[in-house]
Amino acid sequence: MMIESHSLINEFPEHKKAIHNLKTGNHHFAKLFDEYHDVDKEIHRIEEGVETSADPYLENLKKKRLQLKDELFSIIKTASLVRTG
Repeated sequence: MMIESHSLINEFPEHKKAIHNLKTGNHHFAKLFDEYHDVDKEIHRIEEGVETSADPYLENLKKKRLQLKDELFSIIKTASLVRTG
């Protein structure tokens, strides 16, 4: 079974440069970015059967990933507006 990648670059390829700039220049963004990818890796390990987990735990991880992605995207959009505006 092919498991879809949810890396931030795959999720927002049009913002690749902004993501890179924010990772290197915004400590808060970098921390959230790392947390997002840690959660995503844990989800992948569970979905691939490398680790086992109860369904509610996996669902909570997916909700956390979505919340982090929303927060990261908000920062990306704000940064993009500041640069273009």
